[in-house]
This record gives sequence, C-alpha cells and structure tokens, in this order.
Amino acid sequence: MNLTNKNFYQDIKSLLQKARNQVYQTINATMTQTYYEIGKRIVEEEQGGESRAEYGIGLISNLSMELTKEFGKGFSEQNLKNMRQFYLIYQKRQTLSSEFKLSWSHYIFLTRIDNQDERNFYEIEALENSWSLRELKRQFDTGLFERLALSKDKSKVKELSSKGQVLQSIDDMIKDPYILEFVGLPELSTYSESELEQKLIDKLEHFLLELGKGFTFVARQKRITIDEKHFKVDLVFYNRFLKSFVVIDLKIGELKHQDIGQMMMYVNYFDRYEKAED
Repeated sequence: MNLTNKNFYQDIKSLLQKARNQVYQTINATMTQTYYEIGKRIVEEEQGGESRAEYGIGLISNLSMELTKEFGKGFSEQNLKNMRQFYLIYQKRQTLSSEFKLSWSHYIFLTRIDNQDERNFYEIEALENSWSLRELKRQFDTGLFERLALSKDKSKVKELSSKGQVLQSIDDMIKDPYILEFVGLPELSTYSESELEQKLIDKLEHFLLELGKGFTFVARQKRITIDEKHFKVDLVFYNRFLKSFVVIDLKIGELKHQDIGQMMMYVNYFDRYEKAED
C-alpha cells in the first residue's frame, strides 16, 4: 500500500470512527433522558396512587415484568429503582437540553453520592476530563473532593489527580475489577477457559497493564506436584513492588467452594516451595 492509499484509508477510518462516536453519544443521551422520564412517571404514579409503601413496591415489580416481556433486558426492578432515584436527585434542574452527557452507568454511581456539592463536583470533573466510569470511581475512592476541600494547596491536589494512578497503598497496585473488553470476547458470548487464557496471552502486554503496576509474566500452565499428583496453574505473574507471586486460575461461570480450595492449595504451594527468602 503506497502512502497515498494509506492516507486515503486512514481518512475513511477516521470518518467512520467519528460517526460511531457521534451515534454512541446520541444513543447514550437519548437513553439517559428516557430513563429520567421513566423515573419521573414512576414517582408521579406513586404520588397519585395509594399512599401505602406496598403500592410503590408492587408498582415497580409489575412494571418490571411488563417491560421485560415487551422490551427484554434492562428493566429489572433494581434498574427501575435506579431510574426513580435518578429522577428524584436530578429533578430540580431547570433545563434538560444541556444535561445528561455522561453514561447511564456514570449517573447510577453519582446518585449514590449523598452530598450534593460532592456529586456535582464529580459530575463536572467526569465531563470535563472525559473520565470513564472506572476513572470516576478511582477518583472518588481516593477522596479527591475531600482532599481538595481540606488542602491549602488545591492546585497541587488537582495536579496529582490528573496524573493517573498514585501509589498510596498495596491496594493501589492492583486493579479491581478487571476490564477485559480488549481481548475481543463479548460479555454475553460463550467461551471456554482455555480460549480466555489464549486471548489473554495474545494480548499479554495489555493484560499486564490492566492488572496494575509492577506485574511481570512468569508462566502459563505451570506444572506443580502436590502429594504425587500433578496440577497446572493457568497463569503465574510476579509483582516486583509487592515481591509476591500472583497466581491466576481462570474460571468461567459461578465460583464454587472447591475452586477456592484449589486456589488456596496453589497459594500454599507457592508460599512453601517457590517463594525466595526475601
């Protein structure tokens, strides 16, 4: 492919990517606005209906069943309660034309912040800095609002918040939960543990970054022997900051008690036979 063709294809790709982003933003804004209106209707129906608390519970339960039959997933009782709470918190805003530019998941998280000033702060920061939901949660968990409120040097705190992950404790080194969209496996698809393992290996550099700071790759399907029985550990990493092995056993589906027992067996093995003196 010559340079001219390469530039041509890149231009086309940029147009498509821009169009996709615009479509996503439009869909997201419409969905969030619709959920706000649903929450409004629920509250109005509750206020116009019976005063008993049981009425409100039954209303959401019945509505969930009807909407799920008609429109499928997305209308569980919990999600309808989220819509109701969303309206109750944001109903006092005077105009809606410039609102709700974040994702629905962002707003679900924001509605769980009781302090209105703090909630407004994180909403503005998330919008202005294009924070993902994960980054919004990280900034909240590190107490950015409180640190700014208490700090005499507010510009310094803001600077720290914009630099990304700040290592303040062991927990800061390890991300939770992990976001695995980059491996190319849709959330609702069916796949095996071996396929997941292969995908992670194929994207090892990205997976290491997703794990957190200081991780290095040690082994895949590492064979260990316990009481003359052979076992294979799916993935083994080492964290140079923690000076600790990190053992990963991939499981598809619900975690069972025997899975936890097997993992503890692996941990005890590494603690006894693989760990160095330091």
